[in-house]
Amino acid sequence: MTTRMSSAEKQAFLADLHVGVVSIPRAHLGPLTVPVWYQFEPDTSGGELWFLTGRNSRKGKLLSLGSRISLCAQSEQAPYKYVSVEGPVSSLDPAAGEILPMAVRYLGEEMGRTYANASEQEENVVVRMKPENWLAVDYAKSDL
Repeated sequence: MTTRMSSAEKQAFLADLHVGVVSIPRAHLGPLTVPVWYQFEPDTSGGELWFLTGRNSRKGKLLSLGSRISLCAQSEQAPYKYVSVEGPVSSLDPAAGEILPMAVRYLGEEMGRTYANASEQEENVVVRMKPENWLAVDYAKSDL
């Protein structure tokens, strides 16, 4: 039996609530690989993924338009599933109203509002990537 996911299954999994792990290339070092909160909006052409970061953070300083990044999201309980996507950064825009919905998505209403209020003073950017390459596995489909 196969562990493959259909395109719709991949997009649905990536759109669910998971902490993503983003990898950003660095010159003369291995990639910077760190967890991020992200949002994925599926559509018929593959969808768009975005996350927030501080403009002056390590991530923010490494990112530029066209740079290629990867993000992996996984389930935390067996049978495991994961989706990994890779593509170019398509935009880096100042964050304007995205922090609160993202914080509420990951922390719930009360803690999300507290987090967003504390984060408003930071200079954040919205990083967008349109996935070009997908890798996915659903071990629930295997005979294991």
